[in-house]
Amino acid sequence: MVYTFRGGIHPGTHADPGYKSATNTKPIEAMKAPEQVILPVSMHIGAPASPIVKVGDIVDLGQMVAEAPAPMSSPVHATVSGKVVAVEPRLHPNGTKVMSVVIENDGEDRLHESVHPYDFESMTNEERIEHIRTGGIVGHGGATFPTHIKIQSGIGKVDTVIVNGAECEPYITSDHRILLEHPEEVVEGLKMLVKILGVKQALIGVELNKEDTFAGIEKLIAGDPVLKLCPLKCKYPQGAEKQLINALTGREVPSGKLPADAGCAVFNVDTTAAVYRRFAAGMPVIRRIVTISGSAIANPKNLEARIGTPIEKLIDACGGFKEAPNKLIAGGPMMGNAQFSLDIPVVKGTNAFLAFCGKEDKRTEEPQCIRCGKCINACPMHLLPIYMNIYGKAGDLDECAKIGALDCIECGSCSYECPARIPLVQQFRLTKAKIQEARRAAQAKK
Repeated sequence: MVYTFRGGIHPGTHADPGYKSATNTKPIEAMKAPEQVILPVSMHIGAPASPIVKVGDIVDLGQMVAEAPAPMSSPVHATVSGKVVAVEPRLHPNGTKVMSVVIENDGEDRLHESVHPYDFESMTNEERIEHIRTGGIVGHGGATFPTHIKIQSGIGKVDTVIVNGAECEPYITSDHRILLEHPEEVVEGLKMLVKILGVKQALIGVELNKEDTFAGIEKLIAGDPVLKLCPLKCKYPQGAEKQLINALTGREVPSGKLPADAGCAVFNVDTTAAVYRRFAAGMPVIRRIVTISGSAIANPKNLEARIGTPIEKLIDACGGFKEAPNKLIAGGPMMGNAQFSLDIPVVKGTNAFLAFCGKEDKRTEEPQCIRCGKCINACPMHLLPIYMNIYGKAGDLDECAKIGALDCIECGSCSYECPARIPLVQQFRLTKAKIQEARRAAQAKK
């Protein structure tokens, strides 16, 4: 059986579905740690971490350099050993400057005393969750939701754990390579999450374009009555939590609610592997597998890079640009953020960096809606993008809210299908922000 959901799109060409052929067969290459790492204290949803080191301090690999000041936060760790040379605002992939800890690498990779294997089986559930929290583990699929909060909120409510191996976004192949090269980390991490959450069902959802990973996964889960591999139809946004839950379980996440309200907890492939590494080696989050691709890249690759590595170093490791790029994107082309500089560092949510020099962006000067309805058919949330756009432009926030604008997951399916190339997602992001601002203002007056 192949699982899927209603709506969505099929980006790519017949010869290259998903535009993944540039990197999907290329093994992960480990990069040498850079001379300097830049560690933003905000690499997650929630309160920024608070620096606990100062300029001149000597730090070790895996040492905490910024602690979480609130439950909805995540600490940051040194990804090299060396000297703290700055604690100051630096450019972040979100387009702003964020307070960052800058470490000059001494080349020794001297491990901090806290980095050693931990006995998962002998720990209480509270100790296991605390260990995940102090390891700085967050959602590596891009949302960067602190993993310990997802676990805590799911205990007693969740009956199904799902590993998200869809990786439906065009060009990105980092999760594919992890599943192919390190499936044992993913499966063992999943078993740990199953024990912590106390569930009887764990599903590993992987799209059919990653069928070469199936044999390795099935070998590792053979005979386990809890774990099941579920092939997914290749379709975008199959990897969105609500769509993945619907595809695999038939359940709907209620409007305004979280996956736990549908009895599910969803974890990215690399997040699951990070849980395993946290206990098996004691290592906090210090690295990411990043796909570097796009028409401007000389030699696209999947690179294992330390958190804090400047993106420019990853581009250099791929042979630089074969042509001057006209568009840079942190993440995928559907939901990633356009960039204006290569000075940004790899952060916990970085799964890809794309550079384009061709005509991939087919915008028109004055796009006009022709009421074709393609955006409605494509919307995986069953919304009405035509009217959301009309009401949003008119400033009718109440009507936008009534037709479900806040349920938009900003996947970009509508924009992709629109023959006029209307920037629908940008309009919806603006409209959603205005609705939320209006509601906050109304609440403040009460």
